[in-house]
Amino acid sequence: MEYPAPCLIALAMLLTGAVIAQDKTDDAWIAKIRKDHPRLFFNKDTWPKVKERALGPAKEYYDRIKRRVDKYPDDPKGPEVTPVAVHPVTIGGKVYQMTRWSPIREWGPQAAQTAFVYLMTGDRKYLEKAKKMLEVSIDTYHKCTECRRAVAWYSTSRICSLAAYDWLYNDLTPEERKEIGGGLLKHVEEVQSGKGKPSIFRRNGSNYTTGFYGVKNLVWFAGLAGYHDAINDELALKFLKLGYQYNQDLFNYRKMCAGDDGGLASGTCAYSMGAYPWSQFNFLHTWQSATGENVAPQWPHLAYFPNWIIWNWIPAEDKPKEFGWGDTYHYTNDLGTSRVFEHMSQIIHFYGKSHPDCAALAAYLCKIAPTKRISYSTWPMLPFILTGRDDAPTPCNPATWKLHARHFEALGQVYMRSGFGPEDTYCLYTIGSKIAQHKHFDENNFVIYRKGFLALDSGTRGNENDFNLRHYYAQTVAHNCVLIHMPGEPVARYWGKEYKGPEGKRAHGGMNKQVGGKVAAFETNDHYTYIAGDATSCYAKEKCKLALRQFVFVMPDTFVICDRVTSTQPEYKKEWLLHTQNEPQIDGMQFRADEGKGRLFCRTLLPKDAKLTKVGGPGKEFWASGMNWEINDAVKERLRKMKERTGKDALLGNYRMEISPGSPRTNDVFLHLIQVGDQSLQTMCPSKLIEEPGRLGAAFEIPAGSVRVTFATEGKPTGHIKIVSGEKVVVDQDLTTSVIPQVGLGEVK
Repeated sequence: MEYPAPCLIALAMLLTGAVIAQDKTDDAWIAKIRKDHPRLFFNKDTWPKVKERALGPAKEYYDRIKRRVDKYPDDPKGPEVTPVAVHPVTIGGKVYQMTRWSPIREWGPQAAQTAFVYLMTGDRKYLEKAKKMLEVSIDTYHKCTECRRAVAWYSTSRICSLAAYDWLYNDLTPEERKEIGGGLLKHVEEVQSGKGKPSIFRRNGSNYTTGFYGVKNLVWFAGLAGYHDAINDELALKFLKLGYQYNQDLFNYRKMCAGDDGGLASGTCAYSMGAYPWSQFNFLHTWQSATGENVAPQWPHLAYFPNWIIWNWIPAEDKPKEFGWGDTYHYTNDLGTSRVFEHMSQIIHFYGKSHPDCAALAAYLCKIAPTKRISYSTWPMLPFILTGRDDAPTPCNPATWKLHARHFEALGQVYMRSGFGPEDTYCLYTIGSKIAQHKHFDENNFVIYRKGFLALDSGTRGNENDFNLRHYYAQTVAHNCVLIHMPGEPVARYWGKEYKGPEGKRAHGGMNKQVGGKVAAFETNDHYTYIAGDATSCYAKEKCKLALRQFVFVMPDTFVICDRVTSTQPEYKKEWLLHTQNEPQIDGMQFRADEGKGRLFCRTLLPKDAKLTKVGGPGKEFWASGMNWEINDAVKERLRKMKERTGKDALLGNYRMEISPGSPRTNDVFLHLIQVGDQSLQTMCPSKLIEEPGRLGAAFEIPAGSVRVTFATEGKPTGHIKIVSGEKVVVDQDLTTSVIPQVGLGEVK
C-alpha cells in the first residue's frame, strides 16, 4: 500500500500543531503508573463501580458473558498450527496460485471473559479455567512464530490475554506469573519487526498512520501488564516507553487527520467506523486505569468523530447507506453501523462533560443505530467500564441543521445534501486529501445518490485474491474523473495482487498520485454548494498541465460541472467519465441511467464535438488497459448468493460513459449538466450553452426558477451564479475564490 512520504506526514503534523514523539521522551509520566494490579481498563479503586455496573445497568451483558463462560471447556485445547499454504483461484477462466491464510483460533477473549467472571464471583473454578486458557494461548502464539505466521491480523485477542493476566495477577503464584506474564512478554517481543527478526506472514506492523491494531499496538498493554512485576522488568519498561511513544504519535497524527472537523486516519467508513477507533479509546481507558487521569479532553479532535459519521450517513428507505468511498467492497454500500452504538457510547463516556454538543450528536447516532449493543465478544470489559454512558445527554437531531455541505479538509472530502431525509439528494466530492490510507487515485471524483446510486465508484476489493483491486478498482478509470492517455505510462501502484502480464504494467490514463490535489474554492448556503478542485499535480507532469474542476450543486437536484483540462500533447486523448450501475440510454448529447428508485440525466454541453461512448456490460464491466479485470469465482459465487437472497446485484458499476473530444487538442473544456430525481422524472430540464468573452456556462430551468452559472475559460477558477424565482432574484453573485472555513458542528469559524 502506498502512503504519503514520512517527511510529508511529519511536515503536515508540524503545520497543524501536532508533534511526533521523539525517541527520547520525558519519562516523568512513568511515576504515575500504579504499582499494583489490576491496572488494565480498571483498578482496585474503580472496580467497585465496574462491578456495580455489571450487576446493574449492564447486567444483561454480564449474564450473557457468564453463560458463555460456563459453557467453555474446563480443559481447553489449542489448534494445530501449520505454515501458510497456497491454493488455486480461478479468474476469467485462468487458474492462479494465491496464498491461503486464516487467523488462528486461541483463547484470549475467552480468558478475559472468564477472568472477569472470576473477579465478579470469586469462584476459583473460573480462575483455573482462565489460567488454562492463557497457557494454551501462549503455547499457540509461540507455535505461530515458529511457523512464521501471524496469530491474527488484529492485536485484539492478545490484548485480552494481557488483560486477563493483569486481572488474575493477585491470585497467581510467582511461578504462574513468570510462566504466563513472561510468556506473553516473550511473544510480544518476538513478533515485533526489526533487525535479525524472522519474517512473519501477515504480521501487520501497522503504525500510527494506519489502524494501529497490529503487533506494535501490543507493546503498550504488555508494558502496563508487566511493569514492576520482577518478571522481565527491563523488557516491560522498554515496552511501556515505546507504547507511550507510539500512542502519542497516534493521537498527534489523528489530530492532524481530524483537524477541526472530525474523522480518523482514513476516509473509508469500513475502517474508521470499524476497528480504527479501538486504539485511541483503549489507550484512554488504560491510561486512566493506570494513572487515574482522564486525558480525553486534551485530545478534543476525537470528540468530533460523530460529525464525520453523520455526514457519511445516507438515510435510505431500507438501511442507511454510505458513498462507497475508498477501499469499500461496493456489494451493497450499506453503512457499517454494527459498531456505531459502541463507538458513540465511548464518545459520550469520554466527552460528555467537556464537549456536550458532540456527545449529544453521539447520543443521536446511538438512538438511530440499527444495532444497539456493545461488543462484549471483542472487548469483554467494555460494557462495564463505560460508566459515563449512564449520563448520556439529550440527543441532538441534525435534521434541524441548516448546513447543506461539510468540508473535511485533511480527509479531502466535501459532503453535500439537499436535506436529511430519504427523498433528498446526497453527494460526496473528493479533493485535497492529505491522507492516502485506503484512498484511491480519485481526486476530483464525485458520487451522487438520490434514491439510488446514480453516479458511483466502481469495482471491488473482493476477497483480495484477484486483480480487480490493484489494476481497476483503485485506479482513476474506476471513478468519475478525467483521464489523459499517455502511451507507455506505467500503472500507478496500489496494494493487492499484481498481474504480471503486459496489461498489468500499462496505465489507463489515470492519476499517479493519491494525494496532492488542492481545494481552490469552497462555499455553501441555502441555495447551492460550490467546490473548485485542482488535481493537476496528481497526474504525471509529462502529460498534464491542468486538471481543474468546478462543481456546483444547485439544490435540490441539479449539478453543473466544468472541467478545464490541458495536456502536454494534443494526441493525448482525454475522457470525461461517469459510472452507472445499469446500462445508460444515450440520446444525442445526453444520457439517462437508473438505479434503485432513482434516475440520472446527464447532458454534455461541451465539447461541442464530443463523442459519447458507452463502455461496459458482460465481459467489459471493468475494462481498462486492454483487458477486463474480472473478479474471481469465489467472489462471483458470493454475489450470486447475495442476489438470490436479496434480489439485488452488487453495486460494482457495470457501465461507464466516456465523453471525449471529437478531435485532438491540448486545451479542452468539458461542461456537463446533471439532473437527478426519482423515476417519475421523464425528461431533463431545458438548458442552453452560454458563451461570452472569457466565460462559458449553462442556463437552465428548475422548479425553483431559472438558473444561470458561468465559469472563466482561463486563469484562476472564477464564476458567477444567478437564480431567479418568478420576479425575485434569489441569488446574483460571483462564486467565491476562497475556501470558506468550517469548524466542529457549526457552519463557519
